[in-house]
Amino acid sequence: MDTKEILKKVRKIEIKTRRLSDHIFSGEYHSSFKGRGMTFSEVRQYQFGDDVRAIDWNVTARYNEPFVKVFEEERELTMVLMVDISGSEFFGTTEQFKRETITEISATLAFSAIQNNDKVGLLLFSDEIELFIPPKKGKTHVLRIIRELIEFHPKSKKTNITQALRYLSNVMKKKAIVFILSDFVDNNYDNALKIVGRKHDVTGIRVYDRYEEKLPAIGMVSILDAETSKTTLVNTSSKKVRTNYVAQYLKNVDYFENTFRKSGSGIINTRIDESYVKKLLGYFKRKGAK
Repeated sequence: MDTKEILKKVRKIEIKTRRLSDHIFSGEYHSSFKGRGMTFSEVRQYQFGDDVRAIDWNVTARYNEPFVKVFEEERELTMVLMVDISGSEFFGTTEQFKRETITEISATLAFSAIQNNDKVGLLLFSDEIELFIPPKKGKTHVLRIIRELIEFHPKSKKTNITQALRYLSNVMKKKAIVFILSDFVDNNYDNALKIVGRKHDVTGIRVYDRYEEKLPAIGMVSILDAETSKTTLVNTSSKKVRTNYVAQYLKNVDYFENTFRKSGSGIINTRIDESYVKKLLGYFKRKGAK
């Protein structure tokens, strides 16, 4: 893909996702995530009902009447988008691949963050750390993130969520809002997620295709494993084969949901032919109401 084509795609995604973040998500995002703490704002005269622990004794002594310190929530936050770019993300049986949906969701979240004057960082992973862009503010920075999401070519096709979580723990020392975008076709990441969840506000966004839920009965089919490049001949007419396929899919989904719940993290499931807008908006509203 040449530079002109890349810039065209970046612009197209910017127009679509920025409109969503400006008009739909900015307020919901703002109310869903709390700042890092309270920061000093001003002093004012003591009023009946004020907490006596907030009295500023130096100012009180100077004016010979009680004054209290006023604090406000420090709103500036840091968002990190952890994006799975392994081989299985290049799958889709509708208008686009899972990776393209993940790119759109990532862009929407990033624009929502900069609307709130927050920093945004990007971590691309397969079974290794493919790219890390440290959190920064501004539209130019977000457009760079979108460009990397579109054009980056991973070295590996495999997935290792544990390694990505451990890397995040090492590079992000302060609390961040972390969105992990993947199909979560992986396991044994529960301990790593538990550690990350203690420090950061984590949400897993599972993006999947309808044919990953259920195998259609269309006879003998060659199925390519996008992460190992192995091809297997499968008899989709066999009820047993289809039943085992569904069982394995549900096992992965159950592991993802149970692992995230146990770590205190949020969960969003969205199919690529569904509206991720409704899923995100509903999630933000529920989170903001807590």
